[in-house]
Amino acid sequence: MFSDGYFSMLAIEVEQLSKTYCSPLGLRRHRALKSISLAVEPGQIVSLLGPNGAGKTTLVKILLGLLRPSVGAARIAGELAGSIRSRLRVGYLPENLLIESHHTADSALIYWGRLHQLSRKQSRSRRAELLENVGLTKWAYVPVRQFSKGMRQRLGLAGALLHDPEILILDEPTDGLDPAGRKEVRDLLFAAKNDGKTIFLNSHLLQEVEQISDQIAILDRGELKFFGTQSALQVGDTLKVEFELRGAETEARAALDLYGEVFWQPLSAGHYRVRLDLANQAAIDQCVDGLRAGGISIVGLKYGDSLESAFLRLVQPPASNASEGDG
Repeated sequence: MFSDGYFSMLAIEVEQLSKTYCSPLGLRRHRALKSISLAVEPGQIVSLLGPNGAGKTTLVKILLGLLRPSVGAARIAGELAGSIRSRLRVGYLPENLLIESHHTADSALIYWGRLHQLSRKQSRSRRAELLENVGLTKWAYVPVRQFSKGMRQRLGLAGALLHDPEILILDEPTDGLDPAGRKEVRDLLFAAKNDGKTIFLNSHLLQEVEQISDQIAILDRGELKFFGTQSALQVGDTLKVEFELRGAETEARAALDLYGEVFWQPLSAGHYRVRLDLANQAAIDQCVDGLRAGGISIVGLKYGDSLESAFLRLVQPPASNASEGDG
């Protein structure tokens, strides 16, 4: 699928990747991944979605070099996944980051620097900058046992960035965080992207994924059901359009009567959300003009399938023999 020249231009490349697990006696076989192919351009945020047993964990482990594929290949910045050079180009944040309770933020970064074969001088030159970037400068010498989960996640991101990798692979980076904590992590991811990093994250929080992703990959039962932008998830011959409106409901209904079935959701007095199907962009423009002519304020407008509806359309109910723990 990919030539060697094309491989070298990409951040992550997966070609016809399959992984089969066998029972100890070889009597049972489970195909966790089935001929997966995808290509991630540098500097993008890509989210990996799928139900339990979809193969997400297996794919992430192959990219990290913790598992070997049964068939196919995966490369990180042109290097074979699992090679020493590929591992130097990746920063990883696991879902449940384990940090010994006696560590401070500063000593944890020193320890992680040693794992990446950084000298004490090299890690020292990065620590102050990273702790400032993740908002933990004042907490540098406080034991991590006093940290909230959000603070631990931010420290984990600092650790993943310590050796200045080109690519970040993150497993549920905002899971279990409150809204403020999720925003802090989102801001850090956008900052990393602005620095040219490629971010590949595994998440089940669809609302978070909608806000940050350039591309989305959806796995189900080992098969890649979709890979592309969220707008490309649009299906059918019509556009699913959602307006958030303020103004007289009678005037709004009069303007929208031309367009067939309309779903109305009151939000407060004179404030409501409507959903309808329109044929094309010209129809959207005509609808907007009609609403404005009726004195209706358009607070928000979006169109295309919601990520949730597209996800549910693409995935099947979980199979009883799905591999447990292979999210």
